[in-house]
Amino acid sequence: MAAWAANFIVVKSANEQIPPVTFAFLRFGIAALTLLVALRWRDGSFGWPGRDAIAIMGLGALGFGVYQILWSTALQEIPAGDSALLIATTPVITALLAVVSGADFLTRTKLAGSLLSFAGVGVIVASGPGLTVGGAIVGDALTLAAAICWSIFTAFGAPILRRHSPLQTTSWAMVGGTLVLAIPGIAQGAGANWSAVGLDAWAGLAFSAFIPAGLANVVVFNAIRLLGPTRITAYQFLVPFIAVLLGAAFLAEPVRFGQLVGGVVIVLGVVVTRSDRLTAFGGWLREREPG
Repeated sequence: MAAWAANFIVVKSANEQIPPVTFAFLRFGIAALTLLVALRWRDGSFGWPGRDAIAIMGLGALGFGVYQILWSTALQEIPAGDSALLIATTPVITALLAVVSGADFLTRTKLAGSLLSFAGVGVIVASGPGLTVGGAIVGDALTLAAAICWSIFTAFGAPILRRHSPLQTTSWAMVGGTLVLAIPGIAQGAGANWSAVGLDAWAGLAFSAFIPAGLANVVVFNAIRLLGPTRITAYQFLVPFIAVLLGAAFLAEPVRFGQLVGGVVIVLGVVVTRSDRLTAFGGWLREREPG
């Protein structure tokens, strides 16, 4: 989660020199190749997922491809802190979609938490630079669409992890995402001034490819296989607060009161969606109390 939060700051800064979709294409192309090499080194093969290949690469096209196009484009219109806070709705959307995928079930508290979290989104949007047809409101809408893409990827990818390792699943999902990013990424990069790209932007690309895209995604998918998509994606509530602080520290982005209020409301929504599990755990402990 810390790596993902830092990625908001790194990408926003690097995209001032490298076009956003081109950056995403390079980032996931590097990450996909690295993970496939790691898979070959660990298992002795590239681990072609057989009959699940279309499903894995299709989900990857959505989660790593379409998501990146929407998110990186929107990040040029809104502060990195706002972007991270809006992406924080992912745990709630994932909890709802996990019902559809059969990985979880819906309760009244989860529904209440979803509504509360989206109320927090409304607070963030309303406190932004301006609620107009262009600019910030478009960036907010694209970011929410990106959150939905990632939620679909997570919720429907979880059942596949019962048959394939997190490294294998992430590797081939990134291949699918890279294929989607290839054409728009190359087209956007054709008009870039590559001679003006500095060492800081290249360092940002390396960090973004190897840590948030590569290592962090494998770790998260391993956790999803062990504990399920709803429980693990709930940890994403940590991302916006770290991103807001990093944005203030490194990008001089002001911390607005609306960001803090909206972030707290989103976190409360996530907590409410998790209350069923907490209640069940409390009952399990009471059953085991002596006497």
